[in-house]
Amino acid sequence: MSFSTQGSRANVCASTNRVVSFNGTKDSDLAAKKLLTRKECHDHCLRTGDVDPDTEDDEPLLKESTRRFVLFPIQYAEIWQMYKQAQASFWTVEEIDLSKDWMDWNLRLTDDERFFISRILAFFAASDGIVDENLVERFSSEVQVAEARCFYGFQIMMENIHSETYSMLIDTYIKEPNERQHLFDAIETIPCIKQKAEWALRWIEDKRSSFAARLVAFAAVEGIFFSGSFASIFWLKKRGLLPGLTFSNELICRDEGMHTEFACLLFTHLKRRPHPDTIERIITEAVDIEKVFLTDALPVALIGMNASLMCQYIEFVADRLLVSLGNQKYYQASNPFDFMEMISMRGKTNFFEKRVSDYSRPNFHTCDPSNSSSHWTFTTEEEF
Repeated sequence: MSFSTQGSRANVCASTNRVVSFNGTKDSDLAAKKLLTRKECHDHCLRTGDVDPDTEDDEPLLKESTRRFVLFPIQYAEIWQMYKQAQASFWTVEEIDLSKDWMDWNLRLTDDERFFISRILAFFAASDGIVDENLVERFSSEVQVAEARCFYGFQIMMENIHSETYSMLIDTYIKEPNERQHLFDAIETIPCIKQKAEWALRWIEDKRSSFAARLVAFAAVEGIFFSGSFASIFWLKKRGLLPGLTFSNELICRDEGMHTEFACLLFTHLKRRPHPDTIERIITEAVDIEKVFLTDALPVALIGMNASLMCQYIEFVADRLLVSLGNQKYYQASNPFDFMEMISMRGKTNFFEKRVSDYSRPNFHTCDPSNSSSHWTFTTEEEF
């Protein structure tokens, strides 16, 4: 099979539908390759039920506009409000107290528990960098709405803080240099972590899938790939262990819940969305990988958790995410962990009202600039 464009002929293998040779000038060959790439994208979308990326050019969120350089007047109040909410919840690594963790790590944990936690920290240390890579390389350049770009800019900074936190925890707990380096290189040295990393990286490198599909995939990374690990650390909190780790886990879990919620909010603003079957396939694929990770490759039984309940919890989180993306529940699972109820994706209201566990910046209130009843107040009444 072959097709032509401006004097160049592309010869395509009938069985693989891929180009095998070009005949023409350098420029016309390049044009033919681009044409074939568009054809492959179109065929991919027909097969998978995804949105054709060529049709996303007129998406309000993605359509190129010089308005992206100017914030006011606010066009997307909900998106802006989420940015201000994220901004109000800022924290730094220096606020985490690890002074009591060293004693727990060495005297109160078993070898199995130390093995499990160190692998969880290794996964987190690498995964936040992968999320950052996607934001820098793809999402923040694709999205043209100024309010959303503000959120992504802040999210990039927070992901860096998360990565620094996990790296600091590894550096604090693991004193043997070779073991520590092994954990820092986890996406290359630990197979179960490598599998999760490769799944996420695949979506960054994917040039055929739509923005909408990739948005769903990274909602799954932050909403599903992180969920079981968060739950396992909260399990340790129930036992009164590692207060520094568990407090940082609360902060990061809250942040990642907000990032997942933001992805779902952006998804609702898209005019063209993947078929519900495509969304379901992406989410259930992530669930299967997470189940293997926490029940086989790195079993939660190592810290005394019930593996079947962990699988049920992952399914529960996936159902919540599916509903937020406009799908029906797939697993019909209930939450088996009452201690996780406060941080489920839609159960965050009370979580944001508490100063310590929710950690919101003092005297910082979300304002909608379009609301005339909102007031920004600056005072100099404090005594110094």
